[in-house]
Amino acid sequence: MAIGAMLGDILRSLFKRPVTELYPFQRKPAPEMLRGKLMYDPSKCSGCQLCIKDCPADAIELLVVDKVAKKFVMRYHEDRCTFCAQCVQSCRFNCLNMSNEQWELAQLKREPFEVMYGRDEDVQFLLERAARAETGNVECGA
Repeated sequence: MAIGAMLGDILRSLFKRPVTELYPFQRKPAPEMLRGKLMYDPSKCSGCQLCIKDCPADAIELLVVDKVAKKFVMRYHEDRCTFCAQCVQSCRFNCLNMSNEQWELAQLKREPFEVMYGRDEDVQFLLERAARAETGNVECGA
């Protein structure tokens, strides 16, 4: 590149406004078809587990509370998800979709990336059962 052309670019850029956007302070609306956080509707889920089989990143787990009553809790690992929406396409009952509003998923720790979807009482039941199993294992090993 010739020095004259470079100096011309430098002088022109001195009088232009910067192109950089002040992102957290000036937000633009997200695109309509943006694939953000996975959303789950437990009332529509039949427990077929096609979403789990088709997930290339192994980011979805379906925990069964009561198969007869169709009570399921989905454990979603945001840090593993590639946001490919393959699970949404393979779901026959439309209980999965990708949010275009929740796409800012940065965190300082890894714990918030594991999300439990389901009815509150079902999630609480599974968490209590896991806590009992952990304390039971400690007592057996002592």
